[in-house]
Amino acid sequence: MKAAVLHEIGGVPRFEDFPDPVPAADEVIVEVRAVAVENVDKAFAAGTHYAGGGYLARFPLIPVFDGIGTLPDGTLVGFGRPRAPYGALAERTVVARGAYVPVPDGIEPEVAAVLGSAVTGMSMATAAGLVPGETVLVQGATGVAGRLAVQVARLLGAGRIVATGRDEGQLREVLDLGADTVINTAVQDDALARAYTEARGDGYDIVVDFLWGRPTEILLRSLTPESFAFPKPTRVVQVGESAGARLTLSADSLRTSGVEIYGAARNLDPGTMGEVYGRIVAWTRSGELTFGVEKVPLSAVESAWRRTDLRGRRLVVVP
Repeated sequence: MKAAVLHEIGGVPRFEDFPDPVPAADEVIVEVRAVAVENVDKAFAAGTHYAGGGYLARFPLIPVFDGIGTLPDGTLVGFGRPRAPYGALAERTVVARGAYVPVPDGIEPEVAAVLGSAVTGMSMATAAGLVPGETVLVQGATGVAGRLAVQVARLLGAGRIVATGRDEGQLREVLDLGADTVINTAVQDDALARAYTEARGDGYDIVVDFLWGRPTEILLRSLTPESFAFPKPTRVVQVGESAGARLTLSADSLRTSGVEIYGAARNLDPGTMGEVYGRIVAWTRSGELTFGVEKVPLSAVESAWRRTDLRGRRLVVVP
């Protein structure tokens, strides 16, 4: 079969022949239909993800852990955790029986492959307990998940949405998706701090943070009062680190600012995930939640893996 084959840590997958998977008694072959390639997949391949040690223990391998495909009886499913060295970026893969769920009717495979990108946006409700009418700041709103988070905030009833990004053209697109105010983070530190202060109005109730690093460090400084006060709480949900894996956090930025920091997985369990997924599916079917998708054939995976021009669209590989 044809597959995207990775030969070394930090390499780029190449379109090559790879041995067909042979299922064990407790496994099933999946014919792959669509695979979303996300930043986490590239981090695993690069050897920079904290959980990547076991994944990179054997080469060559096929990257990406999940996708959309059909079972032998033709059922369209979302599958996960193929048996190494098989991954999702191939014509076929092999997974344990039961390591898949049916794709809801009315959703195309290419869209089904990216539904998970909206789950992180729902952390404003699951992790931070969004109440309709509250103000939400989406840090990194021009990326795929950030754009979805802006839409999710509006659908959940946020009263006001502030969005950040580095590109003016893309920030205009985010306004069209439902943001009320946008902030360009590609400015000097003092200017960015002023922008956060001017845009916050009565305060940011929730921050959904895909950036971390410098922008979030400046945000937290801007939320620290200059005199003793009883500040309004700001619930920060840490989701991603596209601007940096670390920041300097001063004691007073927590002690006196009202900032509370949560991880995106807070309060998640199988039941909650089912509810979240159900809402995402319903919004997708109704057209209220829209996904930017860039579909490419598996044969073009090597050039597609290197692309930096997607501008808020998710790369989806179709065998």
